[in-house]
Amino acid sequence: MQRIKGYHAHVYFDASTIDQARALCEQAAQRFALKMGRVHERPVGPHPDWSCQLAFEPQLFGEVIPWLALNRRGLVVFTHPDTGDDLLDHTDHAIWMGAVRPLNLAGF
Repeated sequence: MQRIKGYHAHVYFDASTIDQARALCEQAAQRFALKMGRVHERPVGPHPDWSCQLAFEPQLFGEVIPWLALNRRGLVVFTHPDTGDDLLDHTDHAIWMGAVRPLNLAGF
């Protein structure tokens, strides 16, 4: 089994939900020992929508993911492990909350 070094949860949003997404990410960063990335108001990397990344250690998975599930209030959250295989992490290993969005995998 591949070793999971950490997880990334990408909270997707648009102009009408940016404040909700920012508040969710800030609350997560205050509540858990995780790193909140920039709030991107454009698609970045493989992500098709505006997004903010929450990066956390594997031992926090059982706390962060249930909290996001209960507090996302309709926002799409794309979560994947960091195993070192970016393509598999963003496809076969992906976990979606809400609508599955098409990723741009060309960079992998």
